Amino acid sequence: MYKVLVSDPISDMGIQMLYDATDVEVVKQPGLSEDELIAIIGDYDALLVRSQTKVTEKIMNAGTKLKVIGRAGVGVDNIDLEAATKRGIIVINAPDGNTIATCELTFAMMMSTARMIPQAYKKTVGGEWDRKFIGVELRNKTLGILGMGRIGSEVAKRAKVFGMEVIGYDPFLTEERAEKIGVKLGTVNEIVAKADFITVHTPLTPETRHLISKPQFDIMKKGMRLINCARGGIIDEMAMVEAIDQGIVAGAAFDVFEVEPPQHDHPFLNNPKIIVTPHLGASTIEAQENVAIDVSEEVLHILRNEPFKNAVNLPPVPANVLNKLQPYFGLGEKIGSILGQIAQGAVYEIVVNYAGDLIDVDTSPLTRYIVKGVFENQLEGINIVNAMHLAKSRDVNIVVQKSNTSNSFTNLVTVTVKTKQEEKTLAGTLLAGYGERIVRIDQYPVDFAAEGNLLLISHNDKPGIIGRVGTLLGTNNVNIATMQVGRKVIGGSAIMVLTIDKSAPAEVLEELTKQAEIVNVRALTV
Repeated sequence: MYKVLVSDPISDMGIQMLYDATDVEVVKQPGLSEDELIAIIGDYDALLVRSQTKVTEKIMNAGTKLKVIGRAGVGVDNIDLEAATKRGIIVINAPDGNTIATCELTFAMMMSTARMIPQAYKKTVGGEWDRKFIGVELRNKTLGILGMGRIGSEVAKRAKVFGMEVIGYDPFLTEERAEKIGVKLGTVNEIVAKADFITVHTPLTPETRHLISKPQFDIMKKGMRLINCARGGIIDEMAMVEAIDQGIVAGAAFDVFEVEPPQHDHPFLNNPKIIVTPHLGASTIEAQENVAIDVSEEVLHILRNEPFKNAVNLPPVPANVLNKLQPYFGLGEKIGSILGQIAQGAVYEIVVNYAGDLIDVDTSPLTRYIVKGVFENQLEGINIVNAMHLAKSRDVNIVVQKSNTSNSFTNLVTVTVKTKQEEKTLAGTLLAGYGERIVRIDQYPVDFAAEGNLLLISHNDKPGIIGRVGTLLGTNNVNIATMQVGRKVIGGSAIMVLTIDKSAPAEVLEELTKQAEIVNVRALTV
């Protein structure tokens, strides 16, 4: 019998399959302190929590039989993932369970801001009969969706039923998939300029932070409306208040804030054109049951040694495989990360070729690191366990090849990312005494360490370019640590790879792109 401890209030209906399982005993004891949990956890194979229980390293060390920790929800901030990984405990969550709840809240917010329902309600219950609340219809309006993952796609389906035209943005949305769900593809700025309503459904990453800010408000259609039920910080809050004051934004509805809970003097709280709610995206009876059902099913799979998904940490890898592959994990992730930053367009295929020492070992754990690296700047919550699942759900084909030849290297990892616009290739190796090295970018031979702040400059091979780049960076107090130049023929196309001590300001990058013979400048962080 497997023993499962439920230490937070979780719907009995949601965990009914655990109660029904003949090989599982379920014990519910919510409200336990850390010491109380430590005293009993040694008897259990699985622990189910929501957000109240803090699953610390001490608890996991005491859980000598613990195989899995299930979080009935999305966030796992209350679980020490590093400690779980060290002990070989799989941590799973339920990322799909609140999809419909958040989608429907988005529509409730859209309708509310279109018809000013909360504002009208407040006046009516206050004794005023004010019929001057003139709203707008959703029919024949353009909805822009930034982020076409699970929730964004569900919003798009419903918007089409309301008679809306939908434009979507997602770095991994292919034209084929967009056509399937009836969405036109657009850039962020194209959507901002055309949309009557915009809703955001991206993760909060360095790339999406303030995705809509002053430059976007400056080109925005006057009288449009904004909805954010995703993450605080995707929309620049102060810039939006200014846009409302200028009459650019007619109304907004926010379920999330950059800092939660917001301070009492937050400008959203007293603005009559902004509707706010306290992060209610997943707060439905059905969503709470769904996340419990999802996590219960995964727990059963893990306890029974069956295939599972939605793990947020690394499952155990056989020691002999781990010893062989572990030195390559960092290299693989860095190769993927660089490709994910330089490839333009929606990725539809990733081709990984292993050569040399790697051909006789199961490289699937290393492939996960590579795929994670490719997508880590675009997809929230991606990790080395769920990377393959997330790639498959976005119709990204993963091809793994092995070859005996490795071009004079004892080991070589070559990765090609294919999009509708281009193919980009990186090759890397481990060199004794030098560690992780990138040895090829597309057709150009190079040799540099993939770490820190990098500048990748495509240019025509003409005299003086290296000097101009160095002078411009030096003038702007950007120190060059290393420089590599790659070319195939004299006077043809070439690349420069620079390691710099700090990230270059945007205006410096813009100035670099204006230099004669420079084709493209990309700032990378590894």
